[in-house]
Amino acid sequence: MNRRTFVKSAVTAVPALAVLGMPKVSLGQDLQPITLLKPEKDGGKSLLASIRERRTVRGISPDPLPPQTLSNLLWAAFGVNRPDGMMRGKPGRTAASASNSQEIDLYVALPQGVFLYEAVPHRLVPIVAGDFRARSGRRDAATAPVNIFYVVDLAKYVVEGQPDRNIGDPEVQKSYYYVATGLIASNIYLFAASQGLAAWFHNCDKENTAKEFSLRPEQRVLFAQTVGYPAKS
Repeated sequence: MNRRTFVKSAVTAVPALAVLGMPKVSLGQDLQPITLLKPEKDGGKSLLASIRERRTVRGISPDPLPPQTLSNLLWAAFGVNRPDGMMRGKPGRTAASASNSQEIDLYVALPQGVFLYEAVPHRLVPIVAGDFRARSGRRDAATAPVNIFYVVDLAKYVVEGQPDRNIGDPEVQKSYYYVATGLIASNIYLFAASQGLAAWFHNCDKENTAKEFSLRPEQRVLFAQTVGYPAKS
């Protein structure tokens, strides 16, 4: 099965602008792709202020994020910021990657199901229905509105005439995808700080997540990051 093909199961259709905060859904219908709102690329606290306030916040409220905030979050994480900045036939992204491999995929676990973020055309594609947020491996993260799973696709490491002839070396690849993950995670941390959100980068249940997300052998689950509003004290 193609990883982007949705497996029919017990969920209802979810409107694009109301996927967050919906109650438990009824049986027998499909999740639908979510066309995210156009991301807002201005606003929030300044870069220096965001760096000053960047921190890990583990206490996260279950309150849903507005659709616009979800859109902005995913764009800041690894969206397209240079449509005409083509390298190897791919637009520029908000986080760097070795030889522009763009090898990290973001699997977004919402209460209704898991979606794959596609930077082009900025949408979420259904992967599997059901609440898999607990696979983030942290108790408090299981009720947070958004858990993002970092998945590397080793099939995206291709030489294609690039100067990096070592890109097929597993140890070199490991160094690349860990750095790429860190860059995206840092984007999320800074976005959260700029918007008054809580963010928490952590380990996750790699084995069960890979099975339930129907990942290919070339894909590996690396980490998870939880995002939401800070819990009320």
